[in-house]
Amino acid sequence: MSSLAPEPASPVTTVSPGGGIAVRIEQVHKTFPGGVAAVEGVDLDIAPGAFVALVGPSGCGKSTLLRIVAGLDSATRGRVVLSPSPEQAHASRAPIAYVFQDAHLLPWRSVLDNAALPLELSGMDRTERRTRAHEMLAHVGLGDFTTRYPAELSGGMRMRVSLARALVTRPRLLLLDEPFGALDELTRGRLDEQLRVLWQELGMTVLFVTHSLSEAAWLAERVIVFSPRPARVVLDRTPELPRQRTAALRVEAAFAREVQILSEALERGGA
Repeated sequence: MSSLAPEPASPVTTVSPGGGIAVRIEQVHKTFPGGVAAVEGVDLDIAPGAFVALVGPSGCGKSTLLRIVAGLDSATRGRVVLSPSPEQAHASRAPIAYVFQDAHLLPWRSVLDNAALPLELSGMDRTERRTRAHEMLAHVGLGDFTTRYPAELSGGMRMRVSLARALVTRPRLLLLDEPFGALDELTRGRLDEQLRVLWQELGMTVLFVTHSLSEAAWLAERVIVFSPRPARVVLDRTPELPRQRTAALRVEAAFAREVQILSEALERGGA
């Protein structure tokens, strides 16, 4: 398998410029040098505007798959099709934004200038980009912290700046790689709530990698459970939960059932 040449993604077709990007993952395999298989034969069809959580054991390959979708890595075999492609995407919205596990803020820039960075790099006028960044920071609860610097913020606040920086371009596809994993449970829950509200407001497609089954069940409209490395799909589940979700849902029986279903799938997969 490792001898096969990488096949680049081949984006095709289009969707309405107001919605999210559709993602089709077709028989994607990834083998690293030395023969370490990370992803094996993953097939997924993700509708525009969907919120999909990817869960599985640590090191199973879910983050590798996310990087392949983002174009940060290439598949050994198979392809990822984005519809519309980044080249075809509507000019008023960036096609893809990626949020990493760490905030990666520039320490010498204020919160406002960190959030505005993608717009600055795209050449947007200073006044307009700072206005847009301020609006998005207010969305994530940091409207009063725009003049602060990263060293003056808590871990949860830094991740909120990172999220605002990703969303300021109004992406059509948002990829998140365990962005809240290092935060305390209370902060994590609040950020989950903010993220879900922003998803509903912006209509973007979201792929969210997490180790937390409860986070996946609460956040997502669809949860994909992977086996230990190499990643294979063990379960593709649509949680039977209301679209409008509150913190109180986390203690309801229906929610506990969904978490149990995901846990059983992990066990079946050999986690």
